[in-house]
Order: sequence, then structure tokens, then C-alpha cells
Amino acid sequence: MPERNALVATAHASRYLQQLCKHWAHKFAVEFTPSHGEIALPSGALVLDATDEALEIRIRSPEDTVLDHLEGVVADHILRFAFREELRFDWRRGSPA
Repeated sequence: MPERNALVATAHASRYLQQLCKHWAHKFAVEFTPSHGEIALPSGALVLDATDEALEIRIRSPEDTVLDHLEGVVADHILRFAFREELRFDWRRGSPA
């Protein structure tokens, strides 16, 4: 299945992972711990992994147009949670380097 990835440098990765998972838990099937989260979206899946230095984001969907849309939706939500810091989302196809 096609995939997009971003590795977002932040010392608050776990906080953002948990906020996003809690935020979407009322709409989608969500499972998470402080370091790993999975969200089952109607048009794909979102997997988040947090380290002390970064948040790794993986979006999977069978359609590229859906991936394009989800990149923006996921980044927008995380940016709202991270209003105190500037985050950079460098989306890539496939696994992150």
C-alpha cells in the first residue's frame, strides 16, 4: 500500500502523539501508548512513533490523492497542538531515511 512518511524534529513528540490520538478517538479506532499510536482512518491508516528527539509519522492509503489530503490534515492538527514551536514536515514516499 502506498505510504507517506515524515520525521518531525521535536522534544514533545510523545505529547503530540497522545493529543492527536485522543483527539481522533471519538471518530476513529485508535490505539496508543506514549511512544506509539495507530489510527484507523476510513481511507487509510496513520501510525505515529515518538522518540525523545522526533515524531515519526506514517500515512498509508491505496490512493495518492488521499495521501496528499491526509498529509495536510495530520500536519494541520499537530501544528495546532504545537503552537509554541515551529515544526517542519518533510513528507516522503516510502520509508523515512
